[in-house]
Parts: sequence; structure tokens; C-alpha cells
Amino acid sequence: MGQDQTKQQVEKGLKLYQANQTDKALHVWTKVLEKTSDPGGKFRVLGCLITAHSEMGKYKEMLKYALAQIDTAREMEDPDYLTEGYLNLARSNEKLCDFQKTVSYCKTCLNMQGTTVSLQLNGQVCLSMGNAFLGVSVFQKALESWDVWEKALRYAHNNDDKMLESRVCCSLGELLDIQLKDYEKALFFPCKAAELVNDYGKGWSLKYRAMSQYHMSVAYRKLDRLPDAMECCEESMKIALQHGDRPLQALCLLNFADIHRCRNDVDLCSLKVHCLSEGIYRSKERQEELREQVVKFLQCVEELELYCGMCGESIGEKNQQLQALPCSHIFHLQCLQNNGSRGCPKCRRSSMKPGFV
Repeated sequence: MGQDQTKQQVEKGLKLYQANQTDKALHVWTKVLEKTSDPGGKFRVLGCLITAHSEMGKYKEMLKYALAQIDTAREMEDPDYLTEGYLNLARSNEKLCDFQKTVSYCKTCLNMQGTTVSLQLNGQVCLSMGNAFLGVSVFQKALESWDVWEKALRYAHNNDDKMLESRVCCSLGELLDIQLKDYEKALFFPCKAAELVNDYGKGWSLKYRAMSQYHMSVAYRKLDRLPDAMECCEESMKIALQHGDRPLQALCLLNFADIHRCRNDVDLCSLKVHCLSEGIYRSKERQEELREQVVKFLQCVEELELYCGMCGESIGEKNQQLQALPCSHIFHLQCLQNNGSRGCPKCRRSSMKPGFV
């Protein structure tokens, strides 16, 4: 596969990925990787695979492709490709919580200055290094990371890189929250990130909006503004479900649990208790107690609206796949597939398909 054909196939994969057809995009890119003879094209398709696996939370796969990319960059002996390759190695190790390697690769990137592309990447390098210092969870390192993130912000401003600025704002909010316990300021930065996404976010990955909403939710919770916390967390979870971002889904679930704990909300616990009791009484064939637990379980489901609006069965009782629509209503995936393209049964927004915004 030559240079022109490689470029066409990479672009085809990008269009599929932007249309939320991730599996098809990965298939196209993998085939390109197997067949291309163009080193530059190989480097680029590896970058696409790194980004895709990062957003899916498959960090070991991300690291595998990052290692292949740095080998390609070394063969090409191009400082710009090498800088980008080391940056992706740093990001991969950051995701895998190997923060010492992250810092080491970031320092290698910063030492490879001199070209335009390398200088433009320095803001992202500083962001990754700051995140690594935050991951170490040492106060002195946290202060060091503040200086690094300030450098990242300067790079973002100098290059008018609003995406980088939004990512740095999320990290600064996390630093103020985890290390410095300044929740008011911790709220300011993810709010700023959300503002940047809203103003400049056309064509951006929704991942950045989802992350800013998540960090806002955490700050609101710690400021005891629980309705705002719930609203932001629901928005973040909706996007995470639509785009298969499992790490963010896990963070949102933990935050939901903390919000319910702060509200002293025992309904979810009661739901689980009734479900377990129902199984016990059913196995012992104690019909009167069984009926009582079934009624209580259904009452909890109704109060919490934890049921599929199509088949009427409860959500979460069994290990079934769920799907969020853009209107934020959630159903069993099988029910939506049977429904075809008739839209949301709850709000009747007929022009939307599952998993798309």
C-alpha cells in the first residue's frame, strides 16, 4: 500500500471514528498497519490507534501501539516524529499509573527542542508531566506540577490551543481538589474548561466535555451543592455511555455513590436488599414473604425510575447491556434494536439514533 492509498484509508478510518463507528475504524486502521509501506503513514495510523484505545480505556493496547510508534520514529530519524512518539509513550504510562516513566519520557521530549512541531507539543508534554506529579500524590510534587501546568497554559495561549487549555483546566481543578482542598477554586477550573468546550468545541471529542462535567460534579459535591453535582455527573455519564468510555463510567459511578451517601439516600441500598431477599425466599418457596419483597422491590424501582421504558423490566437487576440515547433516557440495548429507528419511546424524539449526539 503506497503513500496516497495509506492516506485515504487513514482518513476513511477517521470519518468512521468521528461517526462513532469505532469497531469499523479500528478494523480499517489495523489493515492499513498490516499493508502500508509508507513510514509516515504507519506513524500516523499508529497515532490514531493510540488515541482510540486511550479513549476506550484500553491502556495496555495503547502502550503497545506507542512502543511500535517510537520504533517507527527511530527508523525515520526525524526529531518531530520522535518527540510525538515519546509524548505518546508518556501518555500511555501515565494512564497505566507508571508515573516515573511518564516524567522520564516527558523530560526526553522537552530536551528535543528546536523544531516548530516539537515546540507546539511542549504544552501537551507539560500537561502529562503535571498529571504524573499529581498521580504521585506528594504535596511537594503537587506544587511542582502547578509550575508545569502554568507552562502548559502559556503554551496553550501562545498557540491559541483551546483544547489543550481545557485539559489543563481540568487537571488544575483536580490538583486544587485533591492536594490543596480549595474546592471553590477547584470548581472554577472545570467550569472554565466546560466554557471553552462550549465556545470552541465544534469538532472536538465529547470526551473533553464529559471530563469537565465530571470534575464540576466532584467540586459541587464537596461544596455540598448536591443537585448541581447530580446534574453534572448525569451529563458526564450520558456521554461516557454513548462513547464507550469505561474509565469515565467507573469514575461517574463512584461519584454517584458519594452523592447518594452525602444525601443519606438509602433507597439504592433498600433496592439491593429487596432483590437479595426475593431470591432467598424464592429458593425456600416461602410465597408470602416472596410476594412482600417483590412488591417492595417494584416500589423502589418505580421511585428511582430504574426500569426500561420499552419492556418495563427493571434496569440493573440482571447483567444486560444498556444504551443511552442523546436525550439521556436509558433502555435495554435489545429493546432499542427491536424498536428500529422510531426514536425515544419516552420523549418521542424520533430523529435520533442510539449512541449519537
